[in-house]
Amino acid sequence: MSYFLNLKKQDPRVYKSVLGEIKRQQEGLEMIASENYVSAAVLEALGTVFTNKYSEGYPGKRYYGGQEFTDVIEELAIKRAKKLFGAEHINVQPLSGAPANMIAYSAVLKPGDKILGMDLSHGGHLTHGHPVTLSAKIYNFIRYKTTPDGKINYKELEKIAIKEKPKMILAGFSAYTRQLDYKKFSAIAKKVRAISMIDIAHIAGLIAGKAIPNPVPYFDIVTTTTHKTLRGPRGGMIMCKKGFAKAIDKAAFPGFQGGPHMNNIAALSVALGEALEPSFKKYAKQIIKNAKILEQELRKYGFKIMFGGTDNHMVLLNVFSSKGVTGKEAEVVLDKIGITINKNMIPDDPRHPMDPSGIRIGVPAATTRGMKEKEIKLIAQYINDAISNHKNNKTLKQVNKEVKKLCKKFPIYKNLK
Repeated sequence: MSYFLNLKKQDPRVYKSVLGEIKRQQEGLEMIASENYVSAAVLEALGTVFTNKYSEGYPGKRYYGGQEFTDVIEELAIKRAKKLFGAEHINVQPLSGAPANMIAYSAVLKPGDKILGMDLSHGGHLTHGHPVTLSAKIYNFIRYKTTPDGKINYKELEKIAIKEKPKMILAGFSAYTRQLDYKKFSAIAKKVRAISMIDIAHIAGLIAGKAIPNPVPYFDIVTTTTHKTLRGPRGGMIMCKKGFAKAIDKAAFPGFQGGPHMNNIAALSVALGEALEPSFKKYAKQIIKNAKILEQELRKYGFKIMFGGTDNHMVLLNVFSSKGVTGKEAEVVLDKIGITINKNMIPDDPRHPMDPSGIRIGVPAATTRGMKEKEIKLIAQYINDAISNHKNNKTLKQVNKEVKKLCKKFPIYKNLK
């Protein structure tokens, strides 16, 4: 059965690229921490006629007619998200995580206001204040770092907050691997009368699956992507206390965006429905198990584990000090054997961002395929074999065969061609 009959006829070049990407995903191990596989049902929803519809506004208050069914799917997404996260108010219209953060900032802050966020090299995200971003040009970011043993020093964080008096204290990360203390973040924010916000883009699925604690009760505003561990379509979502609801909605539309992508919201509704099923909790808990096994196995092979270990879905490695290869070199050689990861900076990395000292490895996609501890041990072995023999093409070809053999046992989509 083919899902792409019209595409094949209309545009063979795009069709060929789609087939190539399907093959790449099926035969390789996707271990970029921010990536995952959506279900076939989510894929189908993304390709529906909702992509044709403009729906500026919100359910019951649209600017265009013909909104009978768009209101149904948006209200359904909100209802399901509230059930999963327990939030007082939810906006499902942000186009992705970065827009969600910008919408949240603009809703409650003025240009020039201070935000206390996590330093990028210590695990934060670009939108948490890196100088190259638009957010850093609008707001005044002050950054906190981790300690040498990879922990957040909350007493030091409090000192910075008291000294700087930020309007917002921002928690969350893109490469930090330990559990955050939500209560301490909230308490510090209240002490300095700052708005508390957390970006849970990476861990939303772990929270929805009850594998780690839920931060929603402790923060004024919570932003997230809808893909990654949540396993939905690429999009964003903002959760907040009722007191911030009107400001958030107004900042999203008409403040920052026009019409929402209703096909994405339809697919998000499907994904959130899947997250409410008992199987999703098993998946989320297996992610934690798999990440811990990956950490333990890689440590046995002599890799330096950053932040002392992991409490979530990923590990950050210093491959330069432990294996004598740069993050870029490690990324390239792992690509050769069919394992996709990303180069990543480590705390106060002396190397350049495009060729840093570290790599970031995540297990959500492998877990979605059904891989467990046994398979993760093999994957750790493949990673070590490739990096330790990065100049030996014969070894790399053999490891690539083993990776393909493993992937064949855990297909992603059946009859998708």
